[in-house]
Amino acid sequence: MRGLKGKNVIVTGGASGIGQAISLRLGEEGCNVGIFDLNGDGAKSVAEKISAAGGTAHGYTCDISDYGNVERTVAAFEVDCGPTGGLVNNAGWDKSMPFLDTDLELWHKVVAINLYGPLNLCHVVLKGMAERGSGRVVNISSDAGRVGSSGEAVYAACKGGLIAFSKTMSRELARKSITLNTICPGPTNTPLLAEQGPKLVAALERAVPMKRVAEPEDYPGLVGYFLSDDASYVTGQTISVSGGLTMHG
Repeated sequence: MRGLKGKNVIVTGGASGIGQAISLRLGEEGCNVGIFDLNGDGAKSVAEKISAAGGTAHGYTCDISDYGNVERTVAAFEVDCGPTGGLVNNAGWDKSMPFLDTDLELWHKVVAINLYGPLNLCHVVLKGMAERGSGRVVNISSDAGRVGSSGEAVYAACKGGLIAFSKTMSRELARKSITLNTICPGPTNTPLLAEQGPKLVAALERAVPMKRVAEPEDYPGLVGYFLSDDASYVTGQTISVSGGLTMHG
C-alpha cells in the first residue's frame, strides 16, 4: 500500500492475537513497528520475528493505563525510529459477566485498559503529529460498542466511547492532515474468546452469516489501508469486520 514503507507505527497489545497479526503485516509492508505490550517479552519476540523476516521492529514493555509509562515508551520508540507516523490502539481486555455481578474493581480495570489506554496514547502521540501536520490513527474498538454485548456492559461502554472519541478527534485534527478511523472486530479466534468455552464459540459460529469466527489475520489489511496514503481522504469512519454479523447502513 502506498506510503507505508518507512512509516514509524506504534501497535499496542502487539504481543499476541490481533495485535500480533497487525504487527507482522505492517512489518511486511515495510513499516518500522513499535510493539507496546504489558508482556514485554512477548513484544520483543514478535519484534524478532519481524526482524528475522527482513523488517524493522522494536518491542517495549508498556502499561497503557499509566500515562507516564506511555510518555516514556513513546519517547524510547522515537529515539529508536524517529517521529511516530501511525498509531494502532489495539490493546484491550475484558472479563465477561452480567453487569449486576461486577464490582468497582473490575470497572476500573476495564476502563483503565480499554478507554484510558487509547486516550493516553492519543494524547501523547497526537501532539507530535499535530506539530508535524500529518499522522494516522487506527482505533480497534468492538461491535460491542455499536450494538451491545451481553456480559460486557462496561467493556461495551468503553468501546462505544472510543468510537465517539475517534469521530470527535477526526474533526478536531482534520485540518492538520491527521486521520482517525475505527475498526470494530466481531467474535475472533483469540485466547480471550477461547476462555469463554467451546459452547459459546459454536453459538457464535452459527450466528455469523459466514459461519465462522474471525481469525486475527482478517484485520491487518484494513489497518494497513487506514494507515496508508490510499486512505488520506478517509477519516472519522467506523467499519465492522464481523463476517456480516453486524451491518450498518
